[in-house]
Amino acid sequence: MVKIRLKRLGYKKNPTYRIVVIDGRCKREGAPIEELGHYNPKTKEMKLNLASAQEWVKKGAQPTATVTYLMKNCDEEGRLVYNKKETVKLSKKAQAKLEAQKAAEAEAAAAQEAAAADEAQVEAGEANE
Repeated sequence: MVKIRLKRLGYKKNPTYRIVVIDGRCKREGAPIEELGHYNPKTKEMKLNLASAQEWVKKGAQPTATVTYLMKNCDEEGRLVYNKKETVKLSKKAQAKLEAQKAAEAEAAAAQEAAAADEAQVEAGEANE
């Protein structure tokens, strides 16, 4: 079976990878059928021939999970589009404090709307007199 996977390069604790098409029975650093691009996980730099990769997938090549992720998050020019998640993990105390603050803001907004409605009724009553 033909696979699209990462071939490790670089020295100790500083990996860089080539994205290659290779026979699934070969070792990781074996001779590739075709090199599709490269990926540096530390700098998030990537260059990928996406059209060629998709051609290989159509032919039946199986991309690994990491290569599938890289292919999905790749723009038309083959560069990685890196989007940090905007969600932040909060402690339970911080979550409770944030929820209490949101509830207080909601109550204040409701009270303000009720006051505006009362003023509108008073003005409507004065207009009728």
